[in-house]
Amino acid sequence: MTLIDSKRPSKLYYFSERNGLERSLSLGEFRLSPPAPDQALQAAGSYLVLSLTQTWDGTLFDDLPHVDSYLVVHNAEEFGERVHRAVQRALPNWAGIDAAISYGAPSPLGKIFSKAKNQAAENEWRFAWRPMQARASANPVVIQIGNIEDIAELHSRHD
Repeated sequence: MTLIDSKRPSKLYYFSERNGLERSLSLGEFRLSPPAPDQALQAAGSYLVLSLTQTWDGTLFDDLPHVDSYLVVHNAEEFGERVHRAVQRALPNWAGIDAAISYGAPSPLGKIFSKAKNQAAENEWRFAWRPMQARASANPVVIQIGNIEDIAELHSRHD
């Protein structure tokens, strides 16, 4: 962590399909993927990201029709440390950082942490890793951080 992103929020929310979230809760399984295609990010280079939201927002269910559940991570600090340790084991030659996305203004952390102002409702907290060697490819990677039932809980759309 840097001084720029020194304070993780107290809670994080992860929206997805229930069967995947059950694996996230019991195994700590999360998929790191290249960011969604965006011309601004093409210049940012190869990254793998994991995105959560900083606040609960039921409208995300409307925006993502396949999503039926969400995880509430009650200890974002512990979660972040577990994620970074797991990625370090899986991708030892990658550097990682996490921070809030900056909406409508460039982030001091670069384009990977910057989005258009009209996306501010996402209130995203992003974990991002980049290869320390230029030729490494950014193919999706599944990590397991171990059972997180001690710091998170699963809810369905209508809980």
